[in-house]
Amino acid sequence: MFQFLVLLSCLGAISGTPLRDALHKDVLAGRVIGGHEAQPHSWKWQVSLQISYPNDPGYYAHICGGTLISSKWVMTAAHCLSVPPGASYRVALGEHNLLEVDGTEYYLGVDAIFIHEGWNPNDIANGSDIALLRLNSPASANGFVELGALPPKGEILPNDYPCYITGWGVVSAGGGSADRLQEVMLPVVDHKICSQEDWWGSQAKDTMLCAGGDGVRAGCSGDSGGPLNCYRDDHWEVHGIVSFGLVPYCNTYQKPTVFTRVSAYVDWIYSTMENNGGF
Repeated sequence: MFQFLVLLSCLGAISGTPLRDALHKDVLAGRVIGGHEAQPHSWKWQVSLQISYPNDPGYYAHICGGTLISSKWVMTAAHCLSVPPGASYRVALGEHNLLEVDGTEYYLGVDAIFIHEGWNPNDIANGSDIALLRLNSPASANGFVELGALPPKGEILPNDYPCYITGWGVVSAGGGSADRLQEVMLPVVDHKICSQEDWWGSQAKDTMLCAGGDGVRAGCSGDSGGPLNCYRDDHWEVHGIVSFGLVPYCNTYQKPTVFTRVSAYVDWIYSTMENNGGF
């Protein structure tokens, strides 16, 4: 992601088709942090959220991830949008290598931003770190782009449920960002554990989802806003939006990556889309 929102000097926003059995025997090779390069175009709903600043209007840089949830809407983290006025956004779809033109990617502009009313940019641990981006033209299926499925309202995954985080974030503490999309399996840490004092304590709300915390695997800066992908009932669902972690040591033991829990915001997502141009 692009900037860390610092809280208590340590809390910061952190901005292939895997087979079912691979969920339980993921081989780690040192990337997301602790993961590896994804098979190109295996996560077809993953987008790169990119920004152009007024002083350099022709140049767009990756700041966050996001999820295409309808032909006109992308879901991301609210903290990804805390930037100076005058900036413009676009999303890259069908992307894998940010530094190369593969012929699979295309770009759509953002014509409206809807940030959850509960979001407080001065208190990321307060929750509601979710936003929707309305695209200026519909996304098209070119074989490399697909919609991400949302979970049912209120769905809670059990402790240790295997999910995948994907993103172009940094691959080591203090290291550089990835050019190619990375993935790593993160097991869910249930709220009862994650909210213990030696984990995230009161900073972990029940509208959040924790995953990881083994000291090896984590999301980190550049991954913010991107999806936590979980295989359930024979299909992939996006259960989380990357929100925050311990900065810059994102893979700290008992400090799992914290996500906005999508199932807590399903009503808000659908009503926002329905009341602002439809699905």
